[in-house]
Amino acid sequence: MKKIISLSILSLLLFACSATKKNNTTDKNTAMIEKYWKLVEIRGQKVTPDNFAKEPHFILKSADNRIIGNSGCNSFSGTYEIHPETNRIAIHNVAMTRMACIKPTVEDAYVKILETTDNYTLKNDTLSLNKGRMATMAKFVAVYLK
Repeated sequence: MKKIISLSILSLLLFACSATKKNNTTDKNTAMIEKYWKLVEIRGQKVTPDNFAKEPHFILKSADNRIIGNSGCNSFSGTYEIHPETNRIAIHNVAMTRMACIKPTVEDAYVKILETTDNYTLKNDTLSLNKGRMATMAKFVAVYLK
C-alpha cells in the first residue's frame, strides 16, 4: 500500500512540474497571440490618423497561425511562424484586398515590413518588428477592448 501511495505522490509531483514548465513556455509563446497590435511608428516616423483611412493593425490568430489586419486602407491576411526562444518571426503569403484609397496611407511601407521582418522585440505592451540588426522598422502597441 505504501508503494502505491508513494508512486501516486511521485506521479502527481512529476505531472505538476511538467504542467508548470509547459505553462511558462505557453505564456512566452502566446505573449503576442490574439492581441490587437496597433501600428504607431513606421521607420522612425509616428503614425497618425493623417496617415491612414482605417487604423493599421494586425492580430496573430492561434488557429492555423493566421495573421489578419488592416494596412491603412486594405485588409490583409497570411500566415506566420514565431520562435520565441530566439525572438524570430516570419510572415508568409500575405494577401490583400485592393480597394482604391483616396487618403494617403502607410500601406506600401507597412506591407513590405511585414513581408521582410525576421525578428521582434516585445516589452510590456510594445512590439517592435525588425530586420536583422537594423533599427526598428515598425512599432506597435497592444490595444485592449474595454
